[in-house]
Amino acid sequence: MPWIRTFLDSGVLITAARSRGSDQQSALAVLADPSRVFLATPLLAFEVVPKATFHKQKLELSFYERYLASAAMYRGLNRIEQIARVEAAQRGMAALDALHVAGAFLLKADEFITTEKPSKPIYRTTLVRVRFLYT
Repeated sequence: MPWIRTFLDSGVLITAARSRGSDQQSALAVLADPSRVFLATPLLAFEVVPKATFHKQKLELSFYERYLASAAMYRGLNRIEQIARVEAAQRGMAALDALHVAGAFLLKADEFITTEKPSKPIYRTTLVRVRFLYT
């Protein structure tokens, strides 16, 4: 069975760690899918870890650290920035969204799963397939 190379944005991880009910179940179902290999960059870690650390949310922090330790990590921040700068300008994307998309592209992601609504500019990218978590 081929792996689905999956980049999760921070919203998916935060939903899995903090939410309750159907939203959390949607995020946890993706995380539990045995056909997926997860991808990340230090920028994703920087988006979720510091706040959990500051607020002493030990279980949430442990969740993020386990995820990040198991994910394939791309650390070439200069290359991520080069691609993201062009993509943000061409697609009207927010800076961090463009950085995550660039990381997903460089990691050869099959899909980028986000909690951003389908009307957002991140869906304009052609670098990687973007999927809304709640579909």
